[in-house]
Amino acid sequence: MSTFTSKSDSVLSARDRELIVATQSGLPLVSDPWAELGKQLDMPADEVLTRFQRMQATGVIRRVAAVPDHYRLGFRFNGMTVWDVSDDAIAELGEKVGCLPFVSHCYQRPRHLPYWSYNLFAMVHGVSRDEVEHKAAQIREVLGDACTGHTILYSSAILKKTGLRLKKQTDKQ
Repeated sequence: MSTFTSKSDSVLSARDRELIVATQSGLPLVSDPWAELGKQLDMPADEVLTRFQRMQATGVIRRVAAVPDHYRLGFRFNGMTVWDVSDDAIAELGEKVGCLPFVSHCYQRPRHLPYWSYNLFAMVHGVSRDEVEHKAAQIREVLGDACTGHTILYSSAILKKTGLRLKKQTDKQ
């Protein structure tokens, strides 16, 4: 018997769907969101948590995480710093850059030579352009001689980030 489960093997139950619909706009902002969801859906808190863990383990959902609105927090300057880093050092240095407290996400991407030599991307936010540039300078220090070039791509528009949205099922569906 195989223990492998693919995403296609994971069928969303009606209760799982209810949980997803109930949390599409976010988790309840209370000390125990699992219990609050359980109250709303007439489900024990431990079952709510177990269902989320199972959906994550099977790939139905990727993660449950806080997504702050950095604009409302005053961070109006957003710079995707892009770096040309030695391929031999990118794994180690990418890990270090990703651990910097001001880097919201960091990842490796393929180069597209001769037009695009950058292979390490790190997003930083600031209350001013100078702050973003200061943070980029700190990243540059971490990368040292393994970095041969970089630039900062500033956001010019706010894009609404939303994932898949499910509609609440009715008896007619």
